[in-house]
Amino acid sequence: MEVLRDRIAEPERFPFSLPAVRGLSVLPFHPQVTFLVGENGAGKSTLLEAIAVAYGLNAEGGSVNFNFATRATHSPLGECIRLAKALTRPRDSYFLRAESFYNVATEIERLDHEPGGGPPIIDAYGGRSLHEQSHGESFFALFKNRFGGNGLYMLDEPEAALSPTRQVEFLVLMHDYIRRGSQFVIATHSPIIMAYPDARIHLLDRQGIRDVAYTDTEHYQVTRRFLSDPRRAIGTLLGDEPEGEPESGSDRG
Repeated sequence: MEVLRDRIAEPERFPFSLPAVRGLSVLPFHPQVTFLVGENGAGKSTLLEAIAVAYGLNAEGGSVNFNFATRATHSPLGECIRLAKALTRPRDSYFLRAESFYNVATEIERLDHEPGGGPPIIDAYGGRSLHEQSHGESFFALFKNRFGGNGLYMLDEPEAALSPTRQVEFLVLMHDYIRRGSQFVIATHSPIIMAYPDARIHLLDRQGIRDVAYTDTEHYQVTRRFLSDPRRAIGTLLGDEPEGEPESGSDRG
């Protein structure tokens, strides 16, 4: 991805004022999995949305065949970047935006109720209304049924509705799609999902964007410290020191 500076009319305004965008020139991607990580407000979702829009996907989510807007709130960043594409385009592409997947599910139902609209779109998602499933089930119906091989998938916080077990299952699905030629770009806070081996991790922070190793991410380090002794971690956070050390061999939980 290349930022086209000559198209930015007001560099002092959002989203161009974000540290992660302000100094960005070229952002490389791993051919299989690239993660965008960082604190809330760092610009992960904004950047991923811009990439999806520049690729031709709907800003609220869906495939290239979706063209709806519940509320036009996407930033102009997508108009100021250029994507380097392979000679052969992926057979499939999809943009998941966790916060607006409800709108995608609604649009699917609307289109499927239109007369003469062809085969039901919901069949590609498992055949069951996404509104008749839990948030997590609807996400997994998308991952399990709609995705396939040779696809480009941009996912904004896919863990938002997934239990830890489902996040692990998502990794298994993703690995299968990758073995069949797919590429993923994922904005996430999940230390489980970003543990996928050999992925490229871009950290967005006040210094801009830089590559980091998985074990150097705050997500990994905070989670590891907390789970190593949750009782003491909670006591420290709440200002209540644990009453002595647990006995040897006892359950620290």
